[in-house]
Amino acid sequence: MCGRFTNEMTWAELHALYSIHDKGPPPTNLQPRYNIAPTQTVRFAHLDKTGEMELDEGRWWLVPFWAKEVPKATLFNVRIETADSTPAFRDAWKSRRCLIPADGYFEWTVSEEDGKKDPWLLQMPDAEGFSFAGLWAHNDNLGVTSCTIITAPAVPEIAHIHTRMPVILPTETYGAWLDTDLKGDDAKALLLGSQIDSLLTFHRVARDVNNSRYEGTDTKKPLINSL
Repeated sequence: MCGRFTNEMTWAELHALYSIHDKGPPPTNLQPRYNIAPTQTVRFAHLDKTGEMELDEGRWWLVPFWAKEVPKATLFNVRIETADSTPAFRDAWKSRRCLIPADGYFEWTVSEEDGKKDPWLLQMPDAEGFSFAGLWAHNDNLGVTSCTIITAPAVPEIAHIHTRMPVILPTETYGAWLDTDLKGDDAKALLLGSQIDSLLTFHRVARDVNNSRYEGTDTKKPLINSL
């Protein structure tokens, strides 16, 4: 799964990641985010009505377009196995796919010493920015734009940390994933066949991260050497 992530990318880095060339940076640059939690506002990329890539923002916890109230069910992740059949996600799977930028995410193991949760930071080599495969929605009645991250069974390299993982895509597959002409099992095959999670590096970080309200700049600092 993915229950928390980080994003220190600048506006220019985001535009470079998604090859967006027609819009300049805002008057003030983006603030770094060190411990992004579900229900918080995040940025994501998707195709606009003309087929061009654009950056948007919304709530990280999907609110389906037909919902009459904000769902209480856990909708910040969606399992790839059922994304096309679960009512909350199937319309977004068909027509509203997105990419959610990050430069790291957290998972937890349980300490044998005290039974408490130990957080791990997972990143690409050199802490390069990357994109989770996601879905998004806009609910007119509630005035809410939102998104969710797609998860899959963990690759062997990180399965000792968690049995699930967010699907991270290489840049060359961004266009194919966002193309909703790619349907059903073919879309799933693209995600499962392209994910680059096996490249992830990881290390333990301090338990301060366990508090979703903690936003210190030290959330990525290694606590011990990776196992």
